[in-house]
This record gives sequence, C-alpha cells and structure tokens, in this order.
Amino acid sequence: MSTEAKALLKSENQEHEGFLQKLKPHAELMAALLSGVLIAVGWILSKNELDTPSVTAYILAFLIGGYAKAKEGIEETIANKELNVEMLMVFAAIGSAIIGYWTEGAILIFIFAVSGALETYTMNKSHKEISALMELQPEEALRINDEIEEKVHVSQLQIGDLILVKPGERVPSDGKIIKGHSTIDESAITGESIPVGKGYDDAVYAGTVNLNGSITVQITKPNSETLFQKIIQLVQSAQSEKSPSQLFIERFEGTYVKVVLAIVVLMMFVPHFLLGWSWTETFYRAMILLVVASPCALVASIMPATLSAISNGARHGILFKGGVHLENLSHLKAIAFDKTGTLTKGKPEVTDMIVAEWLSKSDILLKAASIESHSTHPLANAIVQYAKNELAESLLNPESIEDVSGWGVKAFFDGEEWKIGKAAFVGSESAKRFAEGAATRMASEGKTVVFVEKAGQIAAIIALQDVVREETRNAIDQLKEQGIYTIMLTGDSQNTGMAIAKDSHVDDYIAECLPENKVEHLKKLQEKFGTVGMVGDGINDAPALATANVGIAMGEGTDVALETADMILMKNDLPRIPEAINLSRKMNRVIKQNVIFSISVIMLLIASNFMQFVDLPFGVIAHEGSTILVILNSLRLLKS
Repeated sequence: MSTEAKALLKSENQEHEGFLQKLKPHAELMAALLSGVLIAVGWILSKNELDTPSVTAYILAFLIGGYAKAKEGIEETIANKELNVEMLMVFAAIGSAIIGYWTEGAILIFIFAVSGALETYTMNKSHKEISALMELQPEEALRINDEIEEKVHVSQLQIGDLILVKPGERVPSDGKIIKGHSTIDESAITGESIPVGKGYDDAVYAGTVNLNGSITVQITKPNSETLFQKIIQLVQSAQSEKSPSQLFIERFEGTYVKVVLAIVVLMMFVPHFLLGWSWTETFYRAMILLVVASPCALVASIMPATLSAISNGARHGILFKGGVHLENLSHLKAIAFDKTGTLTKGKPEVTDMIVAEWLSKSDILLKAASIESHSTHPLANAIVQYAKNELAESLLNPESIEDVSGWGVKAFFDGEEWKIGKAAFVGSESAKRFAEGAATRMASEGKTVVFVEKAGQIAAIIALQDVVREETRNAIDQLKEQGIYTIMLTGDSQNTGMAIAKDSHVDDYIAECLPENKVEHLKKLQEKFGTVGMVGDGINDAPALATANVGIAMGEGTDVALETADMILMKNDLPRIPEAINLSRKMNRVIKQNVIFSISVIMLLIASNFMQFVDLPFGVIAHEGSTILVILNSLRLLKS
C-alpha cells in the first residue's frame, strides 16, 4: 500500500472515530427512540392479529431500550451487593410480559430509557463547563529564545521562559508581562466580562484572551500548576463529591427497594385471598405497584440539581470543592472576614494631606514624592503613586538622600534640609500642634500619619490607610439583608479596626487578633451561631479557613488559602458571596421541591393502585413523567 493510500486510510479512520465520539453521548437517547419505533410497529402488528411478529418487535424494544439501564442496574447490584431502582424497572417489565401485557411492559422500558437519557443529558450538560474550560487552554506557545521564535507544546514551558502572545491569542500559561501592554479578557478565570488593562509586571493567566496588543510574558508557574488547571481540578473534584443529602438518598434507596419488593410479593397473594381478586388482577396490580412505588424521581432529586448549581457557580467565578460545601452555604448564620486584602485592598493609599498655609501643596507633594521614590516601603510607594495621580510634573532628584533607619528619610533640595517620617523625627511637640492637632485626630481614625519637615519647620502631614474595597460595603449590606451576622478579624490596633469596621459596615470587629487567636474566635462564633463562614486570602488565614464550616478564599490569595478553603472567589469580588448563598438557597429549594413532589406522586399512585383506579400504562407515564419533571426542574439551576 502506498504512503498516500495509508495516509488517506488513516484520515478516514480518524473521521470515523470522530463521528462515533460525537454519537456516543446521544447513544442512550437513540436507543430509547428506536425502542419507541419498535413499540409502534409491535402495536400495529398486534392490531392486524400478527401476534408472533408483534411479540418479536416488543422483545426487540425491550432489549434495545432497556439494555443500558439493565446493564447499569446489574453492575451496581453486583458491585454494591444491593438491589436498586434499575432492577425494579427490569422486574416490572418482565412481570408485565409474563402476564401478557407486552405493550405496557415495552412502554415502561421506553419511558424509563427516555428519562435515563434525559438524566444523562443533564449530567453531560453540567459537565459541559469542564469541557469548555479545557478547550480554552492553548496546546502550543510561541517561545522566544535568543530572539528566535519557536512553537512548543505548553508542557515544555519552564519557569523563566519568555513567550510572545499576539492579539487575539489565548495566554498559554501563567506569567507576568515584561514587555508591551494590552487589554486582557479574563472572563474564563474570573467570570468578569469587562476586559482588564495590563502592562509591565502585571500578572496574566492561562486561558485568558489577549485582545489588542502583542505582549512578552515571562512564565512564573509550570503548566500543571497554573490557576487554570487548578480551576479544572477543583470543579472536577466538586462534581464527583456527593452532598450529605445525596448520600442519604443513596443509602435509603437500597432499603426502600427491599421493602417495595417484599410488599410486591405480598401483593401477589394477599388480595386474592382477602379481597377475592382474580390471580391475573392480583399479579397485574402487583406489577403496577412495582412500577409506581419505584423511587426513580426521588433518586434523581438531588444529584442533577447539585451538579447544575456547581456548574453555574464555576461559570461565574465561584468554585465549590464539593456539594457538601454548597449545601452548607445556605445554612450560614455568621461570616468572619480577614481585613487586609479581603475587606480592604491590602495596600495603603493617601487619604488626607494637610499643608502649612504659607506653602504650596503641589511643591511640597512634588518634593516629598521625589524623596520617597528612592524607598521601597509601602507607605513611600503610596505617596509616590498619589503624587503621580495629582501632579503633571516629573519627579525630581534630591542633591543627597539619607535613610535614617526606624525614623524616616532625610534629603536636600537647593541646600534646604527635608525630613519625612515619624512625629519624633520632626519634633513630637510641634507635630502635635500642627494644624490644630490634625495628626492626633487622624491617628484616632486608624490612619498612619507621615510628617514632612522643610528647613526645620513642619510643612505638611500625609495620612495613609489601607482603604476598604469599593464593593465591600455593598457585599456586607447584602449579607445583612440575608440575615447573616458579619464580623471582622484583624491584627491591627483598636483605632484602625474600629475605623475599617465602620467604613465597611460590618456588625462587629475584633482588633489585635493574632493568627492563632482567629481559630479561637471562630470556635466561639460557632458556639453562638452554629454554622459560620470565614473569608480570607493569606497564609495566616489558613487555620481559620479550615476551622470554619465554610472556608472562603479570595482567588488572588496565597496557594495555602486556596488549598484549605471550601469555596474560592476567582476574582476578589465580595458580592459573589451573597450571590453564592442565593444559589445555595435556590438549590436547596429545588431539591426540597423535587423530594416533596416525587414522594407525593409515589404515594398518590400507590393509593390509586390499591383502589384499582390506575392501570399500568397510566402508572408508567405518571411515574416516569415525574422523574422527567424532577430533572427538568433541576436544570433551572444552570441559568444565571
């Protein structure tokens, strides 16, 4: 065979395999529909008194429609050594055929197959988020090595490698921008639809889209440890972990099936002797009981709803590590928040600047920022950033500069001495008197005050504070509306704690709280409120996150916090927490609706059967229809 023929044959085989892979998710539904066609054929043949061909068509309908569920039921029975719902349906169909009700038995198999196919569709639908996520990660990257570009598989990328990401391409791996600037669509990671501007030293994540500029990215994590891969692993593990309600239903199913079978056996004999029913009627009613008492809808009440809710959350940047955590979320009575990086931005910002009346604010700010630009201290960086936002001029270079460790910075401009630092560095008494004691008032509000001295006189005071995030107040207010008590845990002083607590709208705060004390406070909250959540982002929050009934980590937090938490906000967006609680409450409502509805239908059909009001076809349709309705009700949770 020639090389071209081999290549053609290989291509045809790949196309054939691809076609089969596309059909595979729909095989169960196709089998159910074929079963329905065979039932129609059997019914037409029976009407024309062609009994043998009719029975043959029904038997084929039994085999084709019932194969998937019968196989599943037998395998689970052998594995768990316990009967299940699928076996009840098989017994009911066989029993119907034994007493000559071929049409009813075949219809039972057909509707059971359709509801099974719908349940499979629901599972596939809820797993779709994973498939969609996995398709977002590029398989290749354009690596730059000594100005030579080469395409490599993402698994070959190592920490420190440089890659080029062109406009319209997805970022192949986590890294930071070292050249260029662009707008990045991070909706795949954070659920936020608005693109984010990125420039030098900004972090970019695998799976996000570079919209409008070429950027050179330095790899900071191996491909297997990217945030994107963690999201996929978290959602996969969440979908495989069962909630307490689901585990209870599964344990209940085995016992329930045994009870139903025992009652069906009694039903085959007792009515004949006690009520004078014929043997045919007695067996017929026993088969109906076997159908209508089966807990199909009850078993399908929880898992589709849970998977749908988890998938909904993942699509909106809220990751749950399992159904149990999603279920617990609706029971929260109180939530404790870490301050830095959670309620606040985690970086100090200039909130006030008071300048002596005889001096120019712009001149003082320019000189102060020019001095502070030589420091790496967070307060210095905040002052420099504030000056860049306020002033049009470029920063200056001092004639000389000296760092006085523990006190501040000393510098000279045009022969004049400038000092920036603590009150004691510029003179405590004059610092207290400046601007009618403004420094003391600002300090009582939890702000850090920096003094600026020019030629021996205090020229200005600059107040800085780790400010509350813009979205924090909205989130806390929503939680209060949901009836949840909010408390802030911080290692800061009483003054700072009081100021941030007031600004963020939390109900209470605990200041000067060490990491080990956070766990003690969490336990006290649990004694008082019962189910308590904890929100944090740092290594020091990990013990408290583990102690809480639901630990919630900010997506931009440390790896330890992400590993420990039960729920992760992919974007540091606190309003997602009340959204997640609403999703949890809606899921629990849907599950409750499903359980009550399915039990009510079973009770009604059982009573109707004993009173001889219901026949087998109606019993089949009503019972299996309730299963379909329960699954469709669960699918509502996939919507936003």
